[in-house]
Amino acid sequence: MAKLFLSISLLILGISQTLIQGVNSSATFTFVNKCDKTVWVGILSNAGITPLEPTGFALEKGESHALNAPASWGGRFWGRTDCSEDSDGKFTCGTGDCGSGKIECAGAGATPPATLAEFTLDGDGGMDFFDVSLVDGYNLPMLVAPTGGSGRNCTYTGCMVDLNGACPSALKVMNSDGEGVACKSACEAFGEQEYCCSGAFGTPDTCKPSSYSQLFKTACPRAYSYAYDDKTSTFTCNGADYQVTFCPPSTTSKKTTDGQQSPAAPDFNPGMVYEGADAMENSGTPQRHTYIHAVIVAVAAVITMVAFL
Repeated sequence: MAKLFLSISLLILGISQTLIQGVNSSATFTFVNKCDKTVWVGILSNAGITPLEPTGFALEKGESHALNAPASWGGRFWGRTDCSEDSDGKFTCGTGDCGSGKIECAGAGATPPATLAEFTLDGDGGMDFFDVSLVDGYNLPMLVAPTGGSGRNCTYTGCMVDLNGACPSALKVMNSDGEGVACKSACEAFGEQEYCCSGAFGTPDTCKPSSYSQLFKTACPRAYSYAYDDKTSTFTCNGADYQVTFCPPSTTSKKTTDGQQSPAAPDFNPGMVYEGADAMENSGTPQRHTYIHAVIVAVAAVITMVAFL
């Protein structure tokens, strides 16, 4: 009987470990384009991390696309705009260009300014860490919404305001038609240490918010506005998948003149359910809590078997 119980215990342990590994094995990222034009997604994996494939793709207006990321993946996503291919086949973008000359970024990052979604999966304590960053400037509204996860700080983040109209003239990037298409960071625009959190300003104690970063923070309070803006801008989840939406439906366009210094903040409703945020919850992709349920069912089955012995 002792051997029987030992065998059953090992069986339960084996089932549990196998299924729990499935819990932490991956996350699904679903990209949704709610903009009124095509967005070309760029993807850069962290150094030493196996790249996701593809490393860039076109996302037409209203289209969605899902990618699976393995355990412990880390990297960033962004949207490129106003992209085209010249007569020689070289691919370039008006904003967020990664300089690869192709639709896929192939290990190259975004040319600032660009709104970034940054992720580290299965980090400290097994938690996913994520943020939306304007440290390298802004080019598109973006919303990151976790689905199927848990945690005290497992909630949406992003910059849902169109800042291109509200961008101060010193930071504004214009296209050939004279339209504002992106907004530089103060570091990118001026290159000074106090704006770049470098040199004598390279620590949290010496690098403080600037009047420029505060413009971003006022408009997008959950997004990183400068390098040490950690306390209100980093979010964590356990067992979540993620939807990354470009130009989410609640995007508000903020128009301004050069003299206006502070764009109005959007209304963030913590209880609001954003359009499409529950799409993966009801899709055919198994959520990671499904595996936990499977563990419970398996253990119950073994216990029932023992009861009849």
